[in-house]
Amino acid sequence: MTINEVARSDVITVGPGAYVEEMVQVMRDEKVGSVVVEDDGTPVGIVTDRDIALRVLGEGDGSSGVTAGEVMTGDPVTADAGDGVYDVVRKMCSEEVRRIPIVDEGELVGIVTLDDLVVLLAAELQNLSGVIQSESPPY
Repeated sequence: MTINEVARSDVITVGPGAYVEEMVQVMRDEKVGSVVVEDDGTPVGIVTDRDIALRVLGEGDGSSGVTAGEVMTGDPVTADAGDGVYDVVRKMCSEEVRRIPIVDEGELVGIVTLDDLVVLLAAELQNLSGVIQSESPPY
């Protein structure tokens, strides 16, 4: 199974010049914990709710005038749309990230989060449980 089969294609994005207030509004409206910062279809960074809390609000200077380009984690870890799910899981572990934008020839086509993978794993475990139950003697 490729990661593109699991990834969400409706990636919430902003440009590098988006202000923190805009990003917070978008995250709230879309019920997401991050936005991918893109420039001409290419992911150049990612901003998470944690980035805003620690890098902006935690500094005590307020968020007025702070842009995505200033607070984003640049050069985000990405995965290719054709990568296997297990390869992406290993990449998430080794790079210590919870979200990975998915690209196809450098263009942003999706995003996968740790939550998405946990849901996939839970569904697969449920399927396996059904097999075990169907082959087990009644109790």
